[in-house]
Amino acid sequence: MGFEKATPIQEQAIPAILEGRDVIGSAQTGTGKTAAFLLPVIQHIVANREDNRTRAVVIVPTRELAQQIDQQMEGFSYFTPISSIAVYGGGDGALFSREKKALSEGTELVVCTPGRMIAHLNNNYVRFDDVKYLILDEADRMLDMGFYEDIVKIIQYLPKERQNLLFAATMPAEIRKLAKTVLRDPVEINISVSKPAEKVLQLAYSVYEAQKLPLVTHLLKGQNLQSVIVFCSTKASAKQLGRQLKREGLKAQDIHSDLDQKAREEIMLKFRNRHLNVLVATDLLSRGIDIDNIELIINFDVPHEGEDYIHRIGRTARAESDGVAITLISREEQYKFARIEKLLEKEVCKSPLPEGMGEGPAYDPSSGRRSGRRHGHARGGKQSGGKRSRYKGKERQGDKSRQQTRGSQQHQAEAQAKRRQDSPNKGPATKHKRKPDRKPRGKAGN
Repeated sequence: MGFEKATPIQEQAIPAILEGRDVIGSAQTGTGKTAAFLLPVIQHIVANREDNRTRAVVIVPTRELAQQIDQQMEGFSYFTPISSIAVYGGGDGALFSREKKALSEGTELVVCTPGRMIAHLNNNYVRFDDVKYLILDEADRMLDMGFYEDIVKIIQYLPKERQNLLFAATMPAEIRKLAKTVLRDPVEINISVSKPAEKVLQLAYSVYEAQKLPLVTHLLKGQNLQSVIVFCSTKASAKQLGRQLKREGLKAQDIHSDLDQKAREEIMLKFRNRHLNVLVATDLLSRGIDIDNIELIINFDVPHEGEDYIHRIGRTARAESDGVAITLISREEQYKFARIEKLLEKEVCKSPLPEGMGEGPAYDPSSGRRSGRRHGHARGGKQSGGKRSRYKGKERQGDKSRQQTRGSQQHQAEAQAKRRQDSPNKGPATKHKRKPDRKPRGKAGN
């Protein structure tokens, strides 16, 4: 499997699980969390195997994560007699029938999304009488998506005597409440939550909305990049940006929850095989995606929550590799990004725009949210006087601070941006309220 040494979450979680203790674990993505709970559970099942009855239930928020865990389970258990199945929505009637057969006849480990499992449980053929292990993975995400009641309902079908494992990236009050309901005297593990990997080079550009598309196009065309994810906060933005990047001649594709499962799997396969170089995604993929060697992450807009930012940029710099994460900050988004910087406890370097794109707005969250006025500081570097970072030579080295009025500055920037585009389309709108990628709980197709 290529393992050389255990990660911190594995070092702490595996012994506790083997001892039969309940566990509540907090760790950022890419830390080896899945192996931390699958390996000891597999060992227990193999050592005490009697028949094909279901012994472990893993509940996850999305079908993508269910598939990922099932694939890892297949690899870990390849030389064992253990069977497993991923139960999730989005397929046809044949898929539902296969799931029904496995759940009624018994399969040792079940990975499921809440809504789909509820649909099966309502039909009274699921056999959970012998379940020994309940694992809630990305529990914070499930609660954000409104699955609390579904989780509680599924738990009611399980034996009271069982071992419970709960993993989340963050530990808000709602997670603590769920943990008190489900866990018994748990071992608590906290592995550096809410901080990006140290190897991620974080950069940002302060831009007008009209400059975002030309800048993204410049960044993507200016480098020989094979694997890039551009994150948008809404499906509408992702769809529009995907179309625009294709028109620019880039091998790009948007992916979001409006696509059916087969289409999403085909897109992900093309991206893994480098037949697609640019994936334009919503936050649906910011957690759980298991692809190494992502060279660049671009936040087309500023995420609404700091945790979303952390999970987005966590897709790069995985598996001991380096990575770059670039965020485009409009004047209206400066206040949000300042809050993210506060969460990170660091100031992200603001790079000057490339030659020919004009000036962007000054990065000044204290006034930019209200009026966008300049305060006379130099564009393109850290306002605290920190050293400028370079992204493969694309940022200019100099400090060109122009004392222009806000109106003339924006006019210049928007005029130049317009000349760079083949069509009058200004790029995806990012000001409207964020809409969830998924329908809330209780649906069979989650």
